[in-house]
Amino acid sequence: MELRRIRYFVAVAEELHFGRAAERLEMAQPPLSRQIAQLESVLNVKLFDRSRAQIRLTPAGEVLLERARQILDQLDSTFREVTRIGQGSAGRLRIAFVGSASHGVLPTIIKSYRSHYPDVDLALSAMNNAELERALIQREIDIAVARPSLKGDEFRTVELHREPLVLAIPDNSALNAQSSVALRDLVDETFILYPRRPRPSFADHVLGVLSEEGVAPRETIFAQDYQTAISLVSVGVGISIVPESVSTTQRPGVFYKSYEGHNPGTGLSAHTRRDNAKPHVLNFFKIVETYTRKPR
Repeated sequence: MELRRIRYFVAVAEELHFGRAAERLEMAQPPLSRQIAQLESVLNVKLFDRSRAQIRLTPAGEVLLERARQILDQLDSTFREVTRIGQGSAGRLRIAFVGSASHGVLPTIIKSYRSHYPDVDLALSAMNNAELERALIQREIDIAVARPSLKGDEFRTVELHREPLVLAIPDNSALNAQSSVALRDLVDETFILYPRRPRPSFADHVLGVLSEEGVAPRETIFAQDYQTAISLVSVGVGISIVPESVSTTQRPGVFYKSYEGHNPGTGLSAHTRRDNAKPHVLNFFKIVETYTRKPR
């Protein structure tokens, strides 16, 4: 049974007049009458009682009208949903990010994306760089936000932000009373580094910064992620070097302080597979590119 015949039937059933139904459908009346007759022939049932001056629905026609309206409503809803998904206005987008990206620019970008595409389901998760790379290659996620970046020709990469490094210091440390702190003077401090694995990682970046200043830490403690590292700082286990954006969220027991010495900073970048042309991904990168073009 052709869908258009169902639409023709609904128009006649609602108008109870072939002329008005034909005008509503923007077609001539004779072809409409033939379509309804063919529908009745296919179903082997009379849908309209034509024995009176005004046509009426038969009991079979009343049932078909109720069901046909439901079918057409579901189809219209399905078509709208499919169109929205195809345009990236609905559906699901999977974003994973390094833990420290939860501060700074990424929340702003995600908030902007949500405001533009409120019906897209965002699946957010935290991973380290090695997990991000594996998940992106295996298509378990659509977008990876890494620090500083992932390597690979199969990835499209956009740098989101660069920022300096700062010290995270326990609030009872004598370093807080100093007007300035030089890296070279921290040789006797215990440094809390992260992540513990995999390596090389941000921990090695920090060790390289210290090495540039001739600092070999007296003791190093490795935490699995930056949240654990900050927790250890807060209870006085040692100090840490973190991206400046981490300092935007205050943590009891922790002071953040700039330092004198080598400071190459650190970056944050967004990645997707080059062969991922999902509208959701393309729309996300449009938001990213709008953000990165703005002067800050």
